[in-house]
Amino acid sequence: MTIDLTNIVLAYGSHSSRKDGMCAMEAAAYVAGEKHSDNPQCVSPVIGAFMRSWNDSLPDDESRTRLLLPLIHKIINTAGSVKKESQRSWMALDWLTRECAPAWLDAAGLGEHAAALRALAPIVGKESAEASNDALIAASCAANEAANEAARAASRAAVWVAAWDAANDAAGDSACDAARAATSDAASDAVSAAARAAAGDAANDAAWAAATRDLAPTVELLQASAVHLVERMAAL
Repeated sequence: MTIDLTNIVLAYGSHSSRKDGMCAMEAAAYVAGEKHSDNPQCVSPVIGAFMRSWNDSLPDDESRTRLLLPLIHKIINTAGSVKKESQRSWMALDWLTRECAPAWLDAAGLGEHAAALRALAPIVGKESAEASNDALIAASCAANEAANEAARAASRAAVWVAAWDAANDAAGDSACDAARAATSDAASDAVSAAARAAAGDAANDAAWAAATRDLAPTVELLQASAVHLVERMAAL
């Protein structure tokens, strides 16, 4: 029987019981008929890590519900073999490197570096991940030069809204050892620096509001891209 999720509103964080609310993964446990948990056994650990981090990095319940609720039924029964989880971790790292980082680099006016990352071969294992290192480091350095100190302090929220750290969580904490040892740090550094550069001088509330408004198309692009990534990982 398919459970109707129409009236569920996804909330931030984990909850002691379902009556107190549910995050995306607690909703997945509910749909799967498992005990209340934000780590249901039927869901791929990589997908679960991505969803937990993304759930809590989104700015409000409306965004969580709109973006994540439609994915719940798709991620049920995705727990797989070590090989399959390794493949998913590389998919997350590939997304972080060739989709997420370039989007922020474009927004920061660093189109040459964005193009270089998009032109990389798909990251499917340690060798292809290590081959992306030079381009990631170059992008990170260029973005760091473009981002002033005020942006470094203020633009963390833009990165969270775009959920880049969700991909880093999946590609780092929940991936195979090879993925952790390869370029997950370099990729997240490049994304972070590019987002800071894109945010510009957001030292006060008015400037931050303007930066958030200007970056809205990039955020929307990455949110749609992240939905597609979860769907692809679930279909593996």
